[in-house]
Amino acid sequence: MFNRLVKLIFGLQKRTSMSSNSSDPCAPDDNLCITRVHQQEVIIVPTLLLFGTLITLVPLFILRYRAEQKRTRVTVPQRYNNKSHRHTKRNNHRPHLQGIDAPPGINPLEHEEVPMSVQHVQQNLRPPLAAAPQMSTGRHHGGFSQVSALPLTFAVQTNDTVSLYRARMDNRNVVLRVLKETSNNIEKQNFLGFASFVSGLGPHPFIPVLMGVVSVQSPLVMVVEELQHRDLLGFLWRCRQDNPGLEPLCKMTQKRIFTMAGQVASALEYLHTQRCIHGNIGARSVLVGGDLTAKLWGLGPVYRRRTQAGSPGEVEDMEMRKWQAPEVLARRILSQSSDVWSFGILLYEMVTLGDPPFAQIMATELLQHLQRGKHLKRPATCSTSLYSIIRCCCHWNPQQRLSMSELIRKLQVEEQSANGRTALRVPEPMSFEKYLREAGYGEAYNYAVL
Repeated sequence: MFNRLVKLIFGLQKRTSMSSNSSDPCAPDDNLCITRVHQQEVIIVPTLLLFGTLITLVPLFILRYRAEQKRTRVTVPQRYNNKSHRHTKRNNHRPHLQGIDAPPGINPLEHEEVPMSVQHVQQNLRPPLAAAPQMSTGRHHGGFSQVSALPLTFAVQTNDTVSLYRARMDNRNVVLRVLKETSNNIEKQNFLGFASFVSGLGPHPFIPVLMGVVSVQSPLVMVVEELQHRDLLGFLWRCRQDNPGLEPLCKMTQKRIFTMAGQVASALEYLHTQRCIHGNIGARSVLVGGDLTAKLWGLGPVYRRRTQAGSPGEVEDMEMRKWQAPEVLARRILSQSSDVWSFGILLYEMVTLGDPPFAQIMATELLQHLQRGKHLKRPATCSTSLYSIIRCCCHWNPQQRLSMSELIRKLQVEEQSANGRTALRVPEPMSFEKYLREAGYGEAYNYAVL
């Protein structure tokens, strides 16, 4: 390459010098002499060009690197910033979290109306239990106070990768779904994906409020409103106790059944408009607030069906079989009418104050039992109008079951004339072991509210 450059320059010099009396001091074939004479053109100019190119490229690479760093570093929305953040240094250490934080592409809560505000945790409000979430990074989630482990109850099955805590945030009780720090990347992705799914459903008065997600720092946290009476199944069991000093709020009447059932049906109809089949309707997946408002939860199976491969009609857990429609037991596709069948079973649970359906039938034999034309028997505490709705929900033929609009209309009509004074009573005391056996559960598991 160097020889070619020298020859090129020599050729140019030769052509230009032919018109001027050939005053070149070098012989025509003395390449070394020619190189020394023309060293500026041969060496210095290319060197300067190369140096200038490097000076231009280096800043471009630096700017590109900083742009990538900004994409991966999540910042708090400007409208939530406070004075302490204006003086924060540019580093990855963020002493407090505020707003709804999540990485790009995953954050569905960027415009959430209810943010998590920054509050300095007082020394006397530290988590009182050793089981409270430990942040190995040494950073505190400043918006939470009075954090304590959530007492276990018999309801929705908890995930091995998620711990549950109750806390205070913005002067209200919340439940923290905390992803364990030992979780892998797939589990983190599923955790944030579930948060994205719940947020994407949008607000509804009878679906628990997702108040925020902490996804910038470890541990990852979902913040959900806490409902005072927790799961409906446990609430029904408390109502059946023959306690003279029992609070009036814990008394179930026919009217209250229609009211709470109408609220759950409203949430279920909304899910159907979002093209979501719940597939997990039951008293264990309904939460009850302090004012006895019923809210539908148990959305984990909905998210898993959307993200994981498998048969859409497959029954995921043996303990869910007695709540599933016959076509689901036969491994056919889930439909809205399948949820209507399960809703009929929920009504049966409510009027019996927590009895399992088909108590005398084994879960593995339920499909054959239904194929013979058998159905739920009318409980002694069930009115004729309520039992009629149960039978219309639990019809063998999906086409003949009530639609969600018809179901809601019937519940509203019956609510107007239902007895709201006489509390339901079940003479038989609650036996947890008997329930496990009759509901189709195998070994006893640990369960929690969310």
